[in-house]
Amino acid sequence: MLQAPFSPSHSASRNSLGHAPGAFEAGLSPGKAILRSMGGSGRRKCLAGLGRIFARGALALAVVGSVVVAGQPTVAHAQETKVRFQLDWRFEGPSALFLLPAAKGYFKEARLDVTIDAGNGSGGTVTRVASGTYDMGFADMAALMEFHANNPEAPNKPVAVMMVYNNTPAAVMALKKSGITSPKDLSGKKLGAPVFDAGRRAFPVFQQANAITNVNWTAMDPPLRETMLARGDIDAITGFSFTSLLNLEARGVKPEEIVTFPYAEHGVKFYGNAIIVSDKFLKENPVAVRAFLVAFARGAREAMADPVAAIEFVKARDGIINTALEVRRLKLAIDSVINSPDARAEGFGQVKTPRLGTMANQVSDAFTTKTRVSAAAVWDDKYLPDAKVLDILPRK
Repeated sequence: MLQAPFSPSHSASRNSLGHAPGAFEAGLSPGKAILRSMGGSGRRKCLAGLGRIFARGALALAVVGSVVVAGQPTVAHAQETKVRFQLDWRFEGPSALFLLPAAKGYFKEARLDVTIDAGNGSGGTVTRVASGTYDMGFADMAALMEFHANNPEAPNKPVAVMMVYNNTPAAVMALKKSGITSPKDLSGKKLGAPVFDAGRRAFPVFQQANAITNVNWTAMDPPLRETMLARGDIDAITGFSFTSLLNLEARGVKPEEIVTFPYAEHGVKFYGNAIIVSDKFLKENPVAVRAFLVAFARGAREAMADPVAAIEFVKARDGIINTALEVRRLKLAIDSVINSPDARAEGFGQVKTPRLGTMANQVSDAFTTKTRVSAAAVWDDKYLPDAKVLDILPRK
């Protein structure tokens, strides 16, 4: 049966301490009435007891408060957002930009539970993020644009939220003994690259910018690309400069025997790799996305400041890497595409709308996409940290 709320009419004739309610009715508070009813010694004992109770209560509140405050990491751990992240390629030098903040706990501090997996090409990374297999990834901007334009009805198209490689690392490489000394000399030559290679896909833009006539293409698996060039089976290759150059050296080709034509220095102002996020994850976890970018920028700053130390975090994920080689690879990536003149002019992590629009048009034409690429649809900068956080490029 429900009980009525307490009121004076419902009170017993004597309170729980056995004192008459008359004092209450005289306008005294219950506490003062009880104390008045006691003797002097009784009052002193009661006050002392109340003091001890108060002190213990205050201590209990302080302990609870300290548990709440000190327990924030425990609460944060329980509330960590899981982030499944895929790289564009194997655990090589540039992956230190991501592996360092993960190993040092920077993502954890941002309440993120991040797992990082190797990839097998930007196209695959874009597709897996779109499918929901991964939440975020690191992929070439041209591959992202192509996916958008070829899958206009896809429900979960990824978007780029931070530019890392301000310039595409794509380049054409040949051996000097072939007689190729300028891009025009590639006319009529036999070029080789995997069919999904970013440089091969964007070659029509490079070709047009440098007045190159017809070329013949040979396809192969990635491990055979540099081997076939070193053997003389093909005249030139396309690939990421900091990957193919070191791969050629590993096959016995001396640096002075190689001629390189970086796309960025020969009329192709494509952006390179960016951090991408699925549309679904972005809408559901906007705070987590920004926290990821802040933690990444912190780690990337350290990796660029000390590449030698950073490679140890790559070695922890792949113990058979050649440490010295990967340090060089990371340094080449930093100098050529991360801390490039364009990156310093535009600011790390950011893009310029006119340049992105030009790239979108060139990708639409070169990749013969089903629909035209919309630059606005593939890029969203509102999750970027502030300028102070993004000021991470090494001074030159």
